[in-house]
Amino acid sequence: MIKWLRRMKDWVEGFAQKPYAPSALFVLAFAEASFFPIPPDVLLIAMGVLVPARAFIYALNCTLGSSMGGLFGYYIGFALMETVGNRIVEIYHAEEYWKRIETAYQGEWGVWFLVAAAFTPIPYKVATIAAGATQMPVLPFFLASVIGRGLRFFIVSSLIWKFGAPIKDAIEKYFDKLAVAFMALLILGFVAVKYLF
Repeated sequence: MIKWLRRMKDWVEGFAQKPYAPSALFVLAFAEASFFPIPPDVLLIAMGVLVPARAFIYALNCTLGSSMGGLFGYYIGFALMETVGNRIVEIYHAEEYWKRIETAYQGEWGVWFLVAAAFTPIPYKVATIAAGATQMPVLPFFLASVIGRGLRFFIVSSLIWKFGAPIKDAIEKYFDKLAVAFMALLILGFVAVKYLF
């Protein structure tokens, strides 16, 4: 699994030096919010290290792409749950937590759960699909997505702007450990959903 993640990370990072890198970042952020497994942070970091002065512009680009992708995830849950949404939930092994996520969205903390999912390793794509399936009002959904995703990507860009290439070098050096930590956080995110909601 870690080797596969490393190959995917290297493939995604390969876009950083291309002239169409900002478009690739937008598309990656869009796709990750609804179905793709690799977070856009990988490309965001690589691009930010290459041109630190544009790190915040890249963060904005990433936030917009991810928030728009969240709307596509919402649509999948709202209109394509039986044909597409259930399959995505199965791919991420989130069946056990699906009902809890639905319950969380129907309660008074639903929007805050979405902000947490947008910011943390809880799979954002599962959260966006669940929001559509439960018919969360679209405007609060979109605003929560922008806030959660924006916080995440602007924090990443702030670190790049402040520390530059050493951040990327540290990620490269400790990628295997970070991948394991990310998977652990992902599992903890699901555990939090299980026990909090």
